[in-house]
Amino acid sequence: MPFKKKSVVLPSETGSYFQQTDYMSSVNCIQSLSSFTAFFQENHERFIAFANSYLRDRAEAEDVVMESMASLWENRDKWQAGSNLKALLLTIIKNKALNHLEHRQVRMRVEGDITDHRMKELNLRISTLQACDPDRIFDSEIQQIVDRTLKNLPSQSRNIFVLSRYKNTPNKEIAAQLDMSLKNVEYHISKVLKVLRHELKDYLVSILF
Repeated sequence: MPFKKKSVVLPSETGSYFQQTDYMSSVNCIQSLSSFTAFFQENHERFIAFANSYLRDRAEAEDVVMESMASLWENRDKWQAGSNLKALLLTIIKNKALNHLEHRQVRMRVEGDITDHRMKELNLRISTLQACDPDRIFDSEIQQIVDRTLKNLPSQSRNIFVLSRYKNTPNKEIAAQLDMSLKNVEYHISKVLKVLRHELKDYLVSILF
């Protein structure tokens, strides 16, 4: 049975915006390679953005995400019922990205190709990534923060953001629906993302939105 994107309604009617886009995140919903592929297609850009924020190399980040997706699927017999698939994948990405950064650190030390500033910056990326807790990113506390933040936004900004990030409506289509310029739509989306970055860590925003 094919999976269809659920329409988004206000949190007051369902309790959470967040839950509306998380319907395929449970391993219980992934019953075939086609559904896993759909999960990959829907989420891979977000996970590439996450990996790239630490690796600072788009091609390397893409490789890490592809390797992680393959590893996740190959080990599907170890998935526990009810587990969050995004958290499982993020854990694999985190560990692979850490390996890449640590290998880079060793290589730069051996080659003597590193300044104090670059060493500190690399160490900071490694320590920040080590502190990342994939399970916490998708827990109820984060959902509540997102819901509260969206509820407190001006209605126009909130509605545009919901259309963009929850209903996957192209910006041009949003502009046509609301009879406004494309730049105005982009402005509202950027404004909401800025608020969310203030409430959440940047890496959370890249994963969730």
